[in-house]
Amino acid sequence: MAVSLEFENNLGGIVLGVDEAGRGPLVGAVYAAAVTVPLDLAKRLLVGEWSGINDSKQLSAKRRETLAEVIKTTVGCTWAIASASPHEIDRLNILKATHLAMRRAVEEVAAKLGEETARKITVLVDGNPVQGLPYKSQNLVKGDAKSLFIAAASILAKTARDADCLRLEAEYPGYGFAKHKGYPTKEHFAALAKLGPCSEHRRSFGPVAQMTLF
Repeated sequence: MAVSLEFENNLGGIVLGVDEAGRGPLVGAVYAAAVTVPLDLAKRLLVGEWSGINDSKQLSAKRRETLAEVIKTTVGCTWAIASASPHEIDRLNILKATHLAMRRAVEEVAAKLGEETARKITVLVDGNPVQGLPYKSQNLVKGDAKSLFIAAASILAKTARDADCLRLEAEYPGYGFAKHKGYPTKEHFAALAKLGPCSEHRRSFGPVAQMTLF
């Protein structure tokens, strides 16, 4: 299924696509991105420079990186990437922390657009409804495979999260973060059993909370 502008066009005005990356891993921040483009420009991008944009999970890492750069350098595109830290995840829970990251991304885009323009914002968010957004919003289940703006946001969030995993790999060698990206794999469990959790593991997540080495 190819992404389209159907949902953006139905909403009209200033539409922000929002998506997250990193809810499932045992370590690191959860990321969110927000993307908007004027709808008349988006129509041209859909069949032009952004024609390869799709749900980030359907793209190779190299293709995601290429498209992320295209999105970020598109004249007329306003975007932001935000996160919530492992400490915030442990304090709030992963759902609330994800919503916090989304709100931060939305607020950053709104600030870039300016107060007058921001009043016209509608947030089109992937998945279930999000509480606490400062603008009217509509959720779209599996939106990263349907909406061009959400798919673009999914690419920015995923590439930011993957880049952070490379930082974690350099700072905490031995866990294999560059390979498994913090997800609960056999390799990750083996590293946890050997090394114990690092300072950026999510202590509220069951597999980490059960470890005896803190």
